[in-house]
Amino acid sequence: MTDVLGSLLMRESLDHCVKCTICETFCPVSNVTPLFPGPKYVGPQAERFRVQDEPSFDASLDYCSGCGVCTQVCPQGVHIAEINTQARAKLRETHGFKLRDRLIARPTVLGRLGTPAAPIANFTLENKPFRLAVEKVVGVHRDAAVPKFAGRTFQKWAKAHTAPATAQRRVAYFHGCGTNYYEPRLGEMTVELLEHNGVAVEVPKQDCCGLPLQSNGMFDDARKYVHKLAERLVPYARQGVDIVGTSTSCTLMLKREALEILGLEDDEELVAVSARVFDICEYLRAMHDRGELKTDFAPLEEQVVYHAPCQQQGHGIGKPALELMALIPGLEVAESDATCCGVAGTYGLKTEKFGIAMDVGAGLFRQIAEAGPDGSVCDSETCRWHIAGATGARSVHPVEVLHRASGL
Repeated sequence: MTDVLGSLLMRESLDHCVKCTICETFCPVSNVTPLFPGPKYVGPQAERFRVQDEPSFDASLDYCSGCGVCTQVCPQGVHIAEINTQARAKLRETHGFKLRDRLIARPTVLGRLGTPAAPIANFTLENKPFRLAVEKVVGVHRDAAVPKFAGRTFQKWAKAHTAPATAQRRVAYFHGCGTNYYEPRLGEMTVELLEHNGVAVEVPKQDCCGLPLQSNGMFDDARKYVHKLAERLVPYARQGVDIVGTSTSCTLMLKREALEILGLEDDEELVAVSARVFDICEYLRAMHDRGELKTDFAPLEEQVVYHAPCQQQGHGIGKPALELMALIPGLEVAESDATCCGVAGTYGLKTEKFGIAMDVGAGLFRQIAEAGPDGSVCDSETCRWHIAGATGARSVHPVEVLHRASGL
């Protein structure tokens, strides 16, 4: 039933397509490869001929990265990316799911397995013969950037952390899989920055949001994950407590994508959670607008490139990270003019798509290389890992910059 409702929601926007091809012009994938004919062709144009219960055989659909740029630029409000994501899931159901996709779509499983054996796991992942074997057997490209296991979890740190008693408000922190297993220091900095600004942070037990499963077409499994997460976050939402996240793609999943793409508009718990979810920079900017953010930042004499990832732009909140970093004395921020870095979550890890991901991100990588040694800033963890792997320059979350400028 949820599949039908989700498809009907997307199809409601279908007839607004006027074939203006703006989505084709902005599509980062079709601009670098003939393997993907473009979002209009596989989306609104092809959707008119698809039948709900019939299998799909249009293999070109699989080369859509799901970046969402087409939906963002459509002047008629057609849900192009969402239509394509649903159609791509149907295609993969027709052909079956690869072992590789089942593995990389479950980051919490990989995190739990790799964390206890982090030194061995990290050494293995950096071993070229092993990566070549993985490419041949599994289909993950040998040069694709994979994060290092931290060897500890953010959840463990959070359990031992004591919040200040003088906080004026509280939030629930939705940290996501990347922070928990690979970047726990980002989670710690987020908590410290919020506490520095008078916000007590509670860290509920949580699991994956289901986005990697959704992106790889495993909708039923994705629904289970997102509903389980909503169950854990909904007590805060119903108490009027804001839910703040540092993974901009995961917060978008809870805000909108799971409701629209997975057809979960009738999930009352998810609906309640979605209304209280904020991206961290969105939340800090709102604090600043209310005069609640401490802005006595120390100077940072650095030059960085800021890249707003596709999923961040999908929030429709502007670019709050840019506004926040503009408050820091001495910091020079060049905004990237690239549409996409290319990785699109798990898309750029795949052997057959790694080259496309690198071509899509080439302009961004060149801009970062020309900007100097101070690296880049980006809101998405998978984008940061991809950028760092492609350029050799460090890429950090905006929270790290604000944390340092706050003297923490």
